[in-house]
Amino acid sequence: MIIGVGIDLVKVERIEKALRKWPDAFSLRVFTQGEIDYCISQKNSALSFAGRFAVKEAVMKAFGTGHSGGVKWTDAEVVRGDGGKPVVRLTGRLAELAAETGVREVFISFSHDAGYAVGQAILTGGTKKLEENI
Repeated sequence: MIIGVGIDLVKVERIEKALRKWPDAFSLRVFTQGEIDYCISQKNSALSFAGRFAVKEAVMKAFGTGHSGGVKWTDAEVVRGDGGKPVVRLTGRLAELAAETGVREVFISFSHDAGYAVGQAILTGGTKKLEENI
């Protein structure tokens, strides 16, 4: 059963500017150290950061919280799963919400082109509605 769906579109330039203006403050507030290490190892790190940013936004939208109610940016970590497939690891308040609402799996996808990055998240699992728990 689908419990929630979220999508986000972000300008890569917006993320580039934030990384230049507040290199440590922005990256450490939004990304885990694992995400930072991965993104800076890429040829165009801004694309990698922007894609992960969009996925984090999409996950928070799927839960219906945005980054409020105790949810932190780092509560959703994008990692590489089997074969390089993107997977999101939930911690903190998002992990609590997943347990409360019966979310068993979070499907994510992201892409980038022409200066934009898009991220999508689909929550599946039990039968509790998110609105009942937020």
